[in-house]
Amino acid sequence: MATPLEDPSLERHFRGHRDTVTSVDFSPVMTQLASGSMDSCLMVWNFKPKMRAYRFVGHKDAVLSVRFSPSGHLVASASRDKTVRLWIPSVKGESTVFKAHTATVRSVDFSSDGQTLCTASDDKSIKLWTVHRQKFLYSLTQHSNWVRCAKFSPDGRLIVSGSDDKLIKLWDRQTKDCIHSFHEIGGYVNHVDFHPSGTCIASASTDGSIKVWDIRMNKILQHHAAHAGAVTKLSFHSNGNFLITSSEDATLKIFDLLEGRIFYTLHGHQGPVTAASFSRNGEYFASGGSDEQVLVWRTNFDKLSAGCVLGSQGSRDGSSAELQAPPSMEDIPSRVQKGRASPISLDARLAVKNRDDEEPPVTDVGPAMFSRAQVRIDPAPASRSMDVDADMMSDREFHDPPTAIAGTVNDSRPRTQPLEAKAVPAGLTKFMEQIAGQLDILTQTVSLLEQRLTMTENKLRECIDGQQEIRLHIKSTD
Repeated sequence: MATPLEDPSLERHFRGHRDTVTSVDFSPVMTQLASGSMDSCLMVWNFKPKMRAYRFVGHKDAVLSVRFSPSGHLVASASRDKTVRLWIPSVKGESTVFKAHTATVRSVDFSSDGQTLCTASDDKSIKLWTVHRQKFLYSLTQHSNWVRCAKFSPDGRLIVSGSDDKLIKLWDRQTKDCIHSFHEIGGYVNHVDFHPSGTCIASASTDGSIKVWDIRMNKILQHHAAHAGAVTKLSFHSNGNFLITSSEDATLKIFDLLEGRIFYTLHGHQGPVTAASFSRNGEYFASGGSDEQVLVWRTNFDKLSAGCVLGSQGSRDGSSAELQAPPSMEDIPSRVQKGRASPISLDARLAVKNRDDEEPPVTDVGPAMFSRAQVRIDPAPASRSMDVDADMMSDREFHDPPTAIAGTVNDSRPRTQPLEAKAVPAGLTKFMEQIAGQLDILTQTVSLLEQRLTMTENKLRECIDGQQEIRLHIKSTD
């Protein structure tokens, strides 16, 4: 007889933010989890037991989106202070900062090759930037209201965006054109994302609904009026069969996309759930809420053992293993419990309340102070090992804490010791913060000058082209 699939289970919970958690993201190799908050801080949590968490200070206002690079060597954060920062998630907390928009930056995302950043803003635009130099590439500007979210497709050829103008737009990176617009009639679009196959997109709406669209045929595939409050975030499982959503109704919901139904309703946060994300391998998912907590859950339900299938096959055929035909789709047991039409509801709030002794120590890391040339931005793909080559180690004095999965870390590598906040005198900290603020202003000024120089070059090129056309016209008339 087939054994039932396991339900999701609460694995860890992290406390350290001082306001609503707005965004969560796992590192590609599952050694760290990043979270952003309305408290203006980025936090990086280490999964190794008893390892410190780091609170990175630098943004002047709420951090609304965080994202690990495909290599895991960088974390990007978008803020209401109109800037984007690229952090190296280690104890030193180095970062580069640039003013990305003229209004709040709602979303940031890396392309699959790690070379390009995509940002979305309340200035109604989506902008693309190079990761290495944070050089502005171009804007996409057809939305008529705040752009809440913008994401790259898995192959990097497309961008999807969602806006308060109730439109979901698909953009072609090559032509920079909007190739299709989906209309979200019920509410504003809070979040959008691509299915791992790249053939579908999902949208989360303020009216509590989730929609899945086929971008090949430009039609809706599934519509779930699932939540009693606005849907804040959504995330696809890596196998493409499941979708998780967070909502202001204080729940997380997991959808089985193959069966087109709600699979689980999860309770864990006290108040609105404002962030949710699956890990890259799908084994875990994380959530954040207005209760200032970050919860990490083990998925469990996505695993189906060979014995489960063979047991189902044996009960169907009623024959010995030697005489059985190869397993077929009919042998895979349904995820839906017989006689149960409603989703499975799990309440982990009591478990969260009883885990106060698991809070990791938190070290505050002040604003970084260095020139952009001192930071090596590594756009390596996710397939690259997290072990750093010897030549890179000589180029860069800093390195991530040794938190990689067992078997991937060289124990002889120099280990970075946490910097205790109390070791820094208050007067020196204030002086350093003042210098950091001045450097930030200088960085933004240089960035603005670069943009103006680019605009001037473009205008000059247009003038030269125009003069050339006039000369050709005069010659043709002579």
